[in-house]
Amino acid sequence: MKIATFSFHGKTGVGLVENNLVTPGWLDPDLPQEMKLLLEAGQEAQKKLTQLQGKGDIPLAEVTLLAPVQNPQKFLGVGLNYADHIAETGLETPSFPTIFNKQSSCIVGAEAAIHRPKVSEKLDYEGELALVIGKQCRHVPKEKAAEVIAGFTIVNDVSVRDWQVKSPTWTLGKSFDTHGPMGPWIVTSDEIDPHNLELKTWVNDELRQHSNTRHLIFDCYQLVETLSTVCTLYPGDVIATGTCSGVGVKMKPRGYLKEGDRVTVEIEHLGSLSNPVIAEPDTQLY
Repeated sequence: MKIATFSFHGKTGVGLVENNLVTPGWLDPDLPQEMKLLLEAGQEAQKKLTQLQGKGDIPLAEVTLLAPVQNPQKFLGVGLNYADHIAETGLETPSFPTIFNKQSSCIVGAEAAIHRPKVSEKLDYEGELALVIGKQCRHVPKEKAAEVIAGFTIVNDVSVRDWQVKSPTWTLGKSFDTHGPMGPWIVTSDEIDPHNLELKTWVNDELRQHSNTRHLIFDCYQLVETLSTVCTLYPGDVIATGTCSGVGVKMKPRGYLKEGDRVTVEIEHLGSLSNPVIAEPDTQLY
């Protein structure tokens, strides 16, 4: 099942995507119209969504797809989680996951613009598989982790490399506004094996990244076990699992993003997430 957050004629809601049609959840006034609440409502709510098919479907081409989870309580990333990426960095393979925070204010959806910030020319891409938590949980053993994952989506962990190294936590360089493209939807966990998915990233027509999630060092279930040992995970929490080799910072010459570029991340069975790059607008709010 593909579940999306979308807008249509000024109205925002969640819906089921199938056969290039969107079935809006608002056809049932009792269904939550926000992804975190829908996931919290569990399998019964998702079943009700499927029962609405054919009663008011909207062509997919007529809606605007938004980030599936608009404001997760947690948006976490994992560094150095593919062997090929570690090799290109020249760093040692970690014995424990490297976890960092991306501020949820950086999240945008498919086709939304990525801003090249005024303060840096070192703008980079990182195509990643992300898992979305479906149940409030704590102290989840690895063998039970699949039970708390609602599904999977695509994240581009856009990174400002010089700002990333300014702070040991990486948070600043990972959290600029628009630097968390996510989408186009969530594919529920019953439909895919998250640990055998082809992943590709293009910049314009150039294939920059190509790997498979079977090469994850710490897989999705290990990450849930580790994180839930520390803190309670909530429906809608997003955990991006790390990127593979081929990032711009390791190219010769550097393959940093510039205005006019388009980054497309494709993951097998999940679809593709594509975003243009533009100059940061002249916006001040204070």
